[in-house]
Amino acid sequence: MAAPGDLRFDCGRICLDLMATDGPPAERLTGPEQLRTWLAGAGVVPGAAPLDGVDGRWVTRFRTLRALLRRVVQDELRGRAATGDLDLLNRTAAAADPPAVRAVRGPDGTLVRALPGPPDCAALLAAVARDAVTLLTDTAARGQLRRCEGESCPLVYLDTSRGRRRRWCSSSACGNRARVARHRRRTAGSR
Repeated sequence: MAAPGDLRFDCGRICLDLMATDGPPAERLTGPEQLRTWLAGAGVVPGAAPLDGVDGRWVTRFRTLRALLRRVVQDELRGRAATGDLDLLNRTAAAADPPAVRAVRGPDGTLVRALPGPPDCAALLAAVARDAVTLLTDTAARGQLRRCEGESCPLVYLDTSRGRRRRWCSSSACGNRARVARHRRRTAGSR
């Protein structure tokens, strides 16, 4: 099981990975350092991007976007997202242009991604919101959205498995807990 500070990048989309920062067992965006780590780990910014401006206000704004994404995605899984939430998601996506990534030579001479300067919070929020808009408007991708079947797990992921039979956000976490519980029920019933 992941520790409270462990970030996950296995949900299949940036917007879903942001939603996973509030999954079991606890809040993972606890401060600016965790947000910097998430932004780089999710690929919203290149790993060496200057993120000195990230502060508590950024954390609050990303948590607010996360709550909006959770409502929109969960409502869409139930059949239809609320118009007000969709309007807010669209406004966030259009608020600013995501930072332009450049190709530059790294210390070893290979090409690496870099930003021309420090990114703006609204631009990064827009990048995540645009990812959600793209996901929700792509019929094939939206059809791959699944809720984890793990007990009390709120995570949503893209099921890209062969046969589309994936049941858990993580086989090693929720899947393992389900298998252990099933084994305990079987062995308790045979006694």
